[in-house]
Order: sequence, then C-alpha cells, then structure tokens
Amino acid sequence: MATELPRAALEARYFAAAQEYLRKLPPEHFMEGIPQATQRIISVESFDLVHAMRPDVQFFNELLVQYPLPRRKRLGQVVPDNMVVIHSQPIKAVGSYDVALQPVRPFWMLEYVSKNNWRKDYDDNMRKYEHELKVPYYMLFVPDEQELTLYRHSGERYASVRPDANGRCAIPQLDLELGLLGGWVRYWYQGELLPLPADLQAALSTAIRRADTAERRADAAERELAQLRAQMEQMRSPPKKGA
Repeated sequence: MATELPRAALEARYFAAAQEYLRKLPPEHFMEGIPQATQRIISVESFDLVHAMRPDVQFFNELLVQYPLPRRKRLGQVVPDNMVVIHSQPIKAVGSYDVALQPVRPFWMLEYVSKNNWRKDYDDNMRKYEHELKVPYYMLFVPDEQELTLYRHSGERYASVRPDANGRCAIPQLDLELGLLGGWVRYWYQGELLPLPADLQAALSTAIRRADTAERRADAAERELAQLRAQMEQMRSPPKKGA
C-alpha cells in the first residue's frame, strides 16, 4: 500500500476498487434465504437499541470492507453480513468501509449461513477476518443446524468463546451477550434481553388491555362504592313523620 499517496488519491483508488468489486459480484450474492434475512432483521433491530444506549457502537449492514494487504498492490476485500465498529464519533462510510481511511478498524463481524443457499465463501471470509484484518470478534450462525459460534481473536488466531451457564457468549467491551432463543440469535445488553418491535408491540397491547380492564374495574368499584354510600345515608336519615 503506497501510504505516501495523498488522501484524495487514496479515496479515488478505494472508490474505483469498490466499483470494480460490485461489477463482478455474481447474481447469487444478492439472493438471500429467509433464515438469513430473518436473522439480519433481528440483529439490525437489536443493535438499533444498543446504539441508542451506546452511540459509540455502530452497526453496518452488508457493507464492503476494503483494506491494504502487505506487499501487494491489490486491496483486500470482504463483505460481512453485518459489522460492528466502536468509535465515539459517527462513522461515514458510503459504498465501502475503507480501513486505511477510517479512524478505527472493524471490531466484530457477523455471518449468517444457510447451507441451502451458500451465497459466499464463508471459509475464505473467516480467513480474512482472522489473518488479514485480525477482527477481535467473529460470529457464525447456521440457522438450519441451530449452530452458533462466537470467536475471539487471541492476537494470533481465533478461539471459540465458551457459553456460560445460560448458554450465552459474552463480549465484555460491549456489555453484550448473545445466545439462541426461539431458534434465532438474540442479544442481551447489561443482562437484559433486547426486545424486538414485535415484542414491544405485544407488550404495549397487553399493557393497554390491562389498563382498560383496570379502568373498567375501577369504574365498577366506584359505582359500587357510590351505591353503598347512598344506602348508608339512607339508613342514617331519620324516618319521616307519619310514616
């Protein structure tokens, strides 16, 4: 990588490389199975909540990552299903995440693999994450087999993270845990399960029903109380003369 190139020249080189990469993508790259799409939605919605609580945790969806390779003119390129970056300021990445031009490197790569729809060379992707980019964390989920593995980089290679007694794997830097729940990878932030919009809607509907029921009960109780008060007043009233 010619680091002496001015930034404008580097940006032009990365842009051209990204355009060339996109032109060469096979049609199957854009075909996604239902399990992969479902897990992607769950992850995106979960990390929207994480970002609201931790703005430095930034989440990207199927974004081309480009990076320099030692002693090679060509750039390294890989497209994770999702990627997490940690930085205090908003990351600007349009079209590609160019490592040499960004303030931080990727922190966590997430891949969702369907054996019936093998869109990518996931083995090659893992090699790039482990040996070329040295990404601290890598998650691989195979929905068809219900296999979830979280890898942590030791500085030399990946080692799988052992789940705790609850079956969850922890990423301490994010105050986050992940594990299988209902057939999908779900996320716990500071020990609390991150709800999905459907969960929130269900909880809201339940709360509305309970509030409505409580209101009806309160109205009934108020009417009953009014009747009792009326009866008490009637009993306390002196009898009319001549009655």
